[in-house]
Amino acid sequence: MAEQTTGMCYFRAMKFFIDTANLDQIREAEALGVLDGVTTNPSLMAKEGITGDEAVKAHYKAICEIVDGDVSAEVIATDFEGMIEEGQALAALHPNIVVKVPAIADGIRAIRWFTDNGIRTNCTLIFSPGQALLAAKAGASYVSPFVGRIDDISSDGLQLIEKIRVIYDNYDFGTEILAASVRHTMHIIECAEIGADIMTGPLSAMKGLLKHPLTDNGLAQFLADHAKANG
Repeated sequence: MAEQTTGMCYFRAMKFFIDTANLDQIREAEALGVLDGVTTNPSLMAKEGITGDEAVKAHYKAICEIVDGDVSAEVIATDFEGMIEEGQALAALHPNIVVKVPAIADGIRAIRWFTDNGIRTNCTLIFSPGQALLAAKAGASYVSPFVGRIDDISSDGLQLIEKIRVIYDNYDFGTEILAASVRHTMHIIECAEIGADIMTGPLSAMKGLLKHPLTDNGLAQFLADHAKANG
């Protein structure tokens, strides 16, 4: 997991990315003080009404102005040459841009090219340990195993992350495991327990970590006692 510093203390901590193209949600997550980055994709862009190449690029720039952390920007091309062309254009938008590339043969080739040319990458649509191994061998900065989508087909997305963690630790790969398609708060907790470096999910899942009835009840009691003591 990522190493962070506080004063002279060093500790390892899970990074929190938000998976959205909604600028208001990104600002709210940033205001919590725990946001480390953003992931988005063409579907999330379209959900916000962002269409057309120039509009999408402008939106990526707007996201980078909000968050002081990595922002994954996805290529649309599925061929090697197209990925290289798109990826270079995306990387040129802002230093925080990480080029998101699908886990296909030409995608692995593109990741190697990007790595050799100093461009960071996020290998997306990871559904097997083998895909994650190839992506790490090619030099991917991140791999994105899709926890929720694997759960959707009655398989175990968390088990996939566990297997990738073992493989990466066996060989000291520097590639970070970015648990994607996180759907709810317990996904975050479980991903943290098994050693995912990063989770990316909705704002609601992050805020859900704060919720507990005993906290609400305790605060209400403290405030009521304070009111009595102060007339």
